[in-house]
Amino acid sequence: MILLQVNQLSKYFGADIILSNIKLEIQTRDRIALVGRNGAGKSTLLKIISGQMSHDSGDIIKPKEVTIGYLAQNTGLESELSIWEEMLTVFTHLQKMEKELRLLEQKMSSPAVLDDTVQYERVLKEYDLLQVQFKDSGGYQYEADIRSVLHGLNFQSFDHSTKIATLSGGQKTRLALGKLLLTKPDILILDEPTNHLDIETLSWLEQYLQTYDGAILIVSHDRYFLDKVVKQVYEMSRKQIQKFLGNYSAYLDQKAEQYEREMKLFEKQQDEIAKLEDFVQKNLARASTTKRAQSRRKKLDKIERLDRPKGNEKSATFSFEIERQSGNEVLHLDSLSIGYQNEAISKDLSFRLTRGESVALVGPNGIGKSTLLKTIIDKLPPLSGGFRLGSNVAIGYYDQEQAELTSNKRVLNELWDDYPNRPEKEIRTILGNFLFSGEDVLKIVSTLSGGEKARLALAKLMMQKSNFLILDEPTNHLDLDSKEVLENALVDYPGTILFVSHDRYFINRIATKVLELSRNSCTEFLGDYDYFVEKKEEIIELKALEQKEKPTSSSSPDKNSFQLDKEVKKQERQRKRKLEEIETRISQLEENIEQYEIQLCDPVVFQNHEKVIEINMKNEQAKTELESLMEEWADLAE
Repeated sequence: MILLQVNQLSKYFGADIILSNIKLEIQTRDRIALVGRNGAGKSTLLKIISGQMSHDSGDIIKPKEVTIGYLAQNTGLESELSIWEEMLTVFTHLQKMEKELRLLEQKMSSPAVLDDTVQYERVLKEYDLLQVQFKDSGGYQYEADIRSVLHGLNFQSFDHSTKIATLSGGQKTRLALGKLLLTKPDILILDEPTNHLDIETLSWLEQYLQTYDGAILIVSHDRYFLDKVVKQVYEMSRKQIQKFLGNYSAYLDQKAEQYEREMKLFEKQQDEIAKLEDFVQKNLARASTTKRAQSRRKKLDKIERLDRPKGNEKSATFSFEIERQSGNEVLHLDSLSIGYQNEAISKDLSFRLTRGESVALVGPNGIGKSTLLKTIIDKLPPLSGGFRLGSNVAIGYYDQEQAELTSNKRVLNELWDDYPNRPEKEIRTILGNFLFSGEDVLKIVSTLSGGEKARLALAKLMMQKSNFLILDEPTNHLDLDSKEVLENALVDYPGTILFVSHDRYFINRIATKVLELSRNSCTEFLGDYDYFVEKKEEIIELKALEQKEKPTSSSSPDKNSFQLDKEVKKQERQRKRKLEEIETRISQLEENIEQYEIQLCDPVVFQNHEKVIEINMKNEQAKTELESLMEEWADLAE
């Protein structure tokens, strides 16, 4: 069932067009991602669809009964109620029905009704109907739903009578998300829902959205999250929109294939045009060949000329270099305790960082990750224990809030004042590499968007040429393309990195080691994020088995049995991972085959014998691979 259609939609801000000829369709249980650069108009489109903003032309068609729930970026829940009271407001209709049921129960038990058979039957029938409606509407589980959502969003340790007004901005944002999820609208529209969520909460949200009954439209810069949740991608670029089937990784592959295909068609047409123009030029004046030349010229006039395919929009380009190399030991923590005003958040933290390592610091929100980074850069004093930096260590620090970028300077001066001996042209070139071009360098720093401040902070960091980068959520506010540029720059960085991030794809690309922070220690895992998750699962299984196999007498557990069980579980995890990989590839192949079939029906392609042969070959290869994968999937699924 089609829940919503957007047709030929356009939006202007003043004389500037923001959205042009936008088409989008949402059907039942669709999982759609809206992607594009910062400033491409994604949030504007979400606001228009949700009724928060008007549009200038085009239509939005939606049946009256279809409900829409919209969560804007960084929307905090403002309320004087407690956490539990605010969540209950979603279910006032059920609470009203519950009161009506209690009243009917009292009525049925009254002597006047009990003695009147007709009246009793009438009240009983009314009670039965209302009870069925109450049950079908979730009346017997709404409190369990509230507890489940609050637990998933990391409020399990909170007293639910806590007033919302006393919570932090990030906690209010999570509660706003939780309240929206409990309303269960037909179309759930989420603008950057992963902000302020730690990795554990992100994993819960992924699972929740995968089983959500309604349709979902999401804007997110978290690639790992998009790959897990969405099945369609709409790309917004140059004020236009284009649809791709599959998750975010599939979209990237299709986009690259599309560009290559369009470039080949364009180049082939250019060669044909050049040959025809050359023939006309050489033969038009000769009497013996003038008719053929005129025929070629008519053919030239009839050619519908293809535009050169537009590649990706301009990306930021930068790399991190170092002024001088540090010693082999970069950082050593010894029983360090951290916190505020003599109240420890985490304690007994001990670890070493050596030159060239790239270490991700992970753990739930509130465990002290940012506090630890601020302690290392001397913004906060240690509560006990200590740390030391190695020889020749020069720290470059990136603050997730860009707290220091609040000046009334122009962008140009914000960078140039730090390096006054550099020529203006060089400073402008560097800013241009971070997408500050033309008049952009004259913007006032305090008026910049989150993405612009992030790029300016990275430009300042790059200029320092530090050999030890300490990064607190460096991917916040960056679009997916800018994230990729940052990832590539950090992968090639010759120094040492200690960073906090909730972006699992980013951690996978950058980290050579993961440090998990807890209240009383930190645990080291040698590897990327996927390795960390696998090891954590093994630790949980091991603890569960140890608990299960605790001897009731003096006899010791059977170690061989434990090892065998551990190996079986490991093989099962590998089987499931392989199944997921095969399913992803099968979906991609099915989409490719569908595209090939569509191309073969295209009259332009059909008249091109070489193109038909090429597409047929690709189609047969895809079908052969698909058949093989289906057999492999069947074997693994047994």
